Amino acid sequence: MIYSSTYYTDLFGVDVPTMEQIIATALGHGGDYADLFFERTVSRNLLLRDSEVSSGGAHVDYGVGIRVLKGDKTGYAYSESTRLPDMLAAARAASAIAQGVPPTEPRPTVSFRGMPNPAADRYPMQKDWRDCPMDTFPPLLQDLEARIRRRDERVMKVIAMLTSQVSDVLMFNVQGELKYDTRPMGTLAVSVIYGQGKNIQNNHVSRSFRCGAEMLGDALLDELADEAVRGITNRLEARRPKGGKMPVVMGAGASGILLHEAMGHAFEADFNRKGQSIFSDRMGTRVCREGITIVDDATLPGNRGSLNFDDEGVPGQRTCMVEDGILTSFLHDRLSAAHYGVKPTGNGRRESFRFNPIPRMRATYMESGDARPEDLIAAVKKGIYVDEFANGQVKIGEGDFTFYVKSGFLIEDGRLTRPVTDINIIGNGPQALADIQAVGNDGKVDPGAWTCGKEQQVPVSCGIPTVLVRELTVGGE
Repeated sequence: MIYSSTYYTDLFGVDVPTMEQIIATALGHGGDYADLFFERTVSRNLLLRDSEVSSGGAHVDYGVGIRVLKGDKTGYAYSESTRLPDMLAAARAASAIAQGVPPTEPRPTVSFRGMPNPAADRYPMQKDWRDCPMDTFPPLLQDLEARIRRRDERVMKVIAMLTSQVSDVLMFNVQGELKYDTRPMGTLAVSVIYGQGKNIQNNHVSRSFRCGAEMLGDALLDELADEAVRGITNRLEARRPKGGKMPVVMGAGASGILLHEAMGHAFEADFNRKGQSIFSDRMGTRVCREGITIVDDATLPGNRGSLNFDDEGVPGQRTCMVEDGILTSFLHDRLSAAHYGVKPTGNGRRESFRFNPIPRMRATYMESGDARPEDLIAAVKKGIYVDEFANGQVKIGEGDFTFYVKSGFLIEDGRLTRPVTDINIIGNGPQALADIQAVGNDGKVDPGAWTCGKEQQVPVSCGIPTVLVRELTVGGE
């Protein structure tokens, strides 16, 4: 949502002259750039366990973060009060932290002076979470459990959680830019434990959107219930296959987490600016075959990773990192953009006003190709098809990764045969990217509650079409 500017200035008890005074104080030790980030977040949660909504709560977080850049050093301080004396004290603290550094980096100079446009809002709320009585939601969680149990008699336990938050943010900087935004988020997640004899399996599914409580309804409950029981028979019957190097077909949607972790982080500009990414010296070079395009996008309506503005007041935008196989852009905040002499891409993000913004992904996905998914499977004599990855580890500098396969199948003579479990997929991000042989026409951005941790936690999305990778190491028997 985007309300009027006075909604935000009244909420935080400031006006433009006051913010200019705070900026002037923050630059008291000669900083090159300063900005303010005001935030008020109202969060709620309810937890269902053992068929009862057993816990819940509400929380309000409020404050302002003040940043000063001087050379390549950042001074940052925050206050949980927006009383002028408290904000000035935080501004002096940020200024003192940044002082004494010679100017070795260009300062941010690109200006985005346009005012927020409600007509271009990417996440309007029809039903504000803050206005909904909490007692309307427990029956919904109990209904979700009942729908899951009706679909599969092997259900042993259901744990469901509904969380919501609405953040009002106001941003102002030394260039006089004033930006404001109201960011909703609703998440419904469920974990289900199944038993068949001594075999115990679990499944976790979720839906998360930037929207209001209008997301809740029969359609969403049925969608979650269907997905919660889908594939459980295969999972209960799955066995560990023989390992080795072999082709891997990654299914559309949730497999995009590998793209996010093994490649997306390596495109974040702070890693490249510091020479820590394996892609640091590869701008403008071919990193994969023709026809492959990888995007980081803030413009998808209602998407968990979308933003009207990033946390530096830069307009949200669609950024092509890889276009037709060529590396064309890193993901920039204002600081890295000034270093490279390019425009910010709207990737300056922070967990809250307590944190300094850094380059972070939003919704990261590979665009569809022209191959039919069934043809990619048919092209493999012996390999693995992966429905969904779980936990993974990545070394940004080397690009090496390991991911646990949550759900998948053995491919034999071009057909999906036995379900597999307890295997890892091991490889190298740049090499895996170069080894993509074909891309399906079924691109999908997964609607789950993905959260990315890189010093801070921020909501993201990921996606991918079905893709065929020539060779990865499968850790099996």
